[in-house]
Amino acid sequence: MEDRDQHTHAIIGAAMEVHTELGAGFLESVYQDALACEFKKRGIPFAMEVELPIHYKGERLTTFFRADFICYADVIVELKALKTLSGVEESQLLNYLKATGIQRGLLLNFGSPRLAVKRMVFTPR
Repeated sequence: MEDRDQHTHAIIGAAMEVHTELGAGFLESVYQDALACEFKKRGIPFAMEVELPIHYKGERLTTFFRADFICYADVIVELKALKTLSGVEESQLLNYLKATGIQRGLLLNFGSPRLAVKRMVFTPR
């Protein structure tokens, strides 16, 4: 298995552990804190609440995105605690990938009875 797949596999494994322990029903911030603890226990390198700059025609805008996590310096991890995911959350993650040039992202939804995982890959033109 490629390192890249091992990375997303490790992140998903940590998220599954958090969902198994807490179940559905908490606020997103609870899952974020718990996932940070699990990442530390598993030795998964991460940065939390990362500001992602947005550029327009080469100029940095004052507006920015904030990613829940960037793991292994090359996987954006976005958390949700919703009953079901819609295209809005997927678009949000895709915009984060576009803004950063990072190619891989995981959308993790803790709000359903089973952890929902959406892997996304963005390849710049």
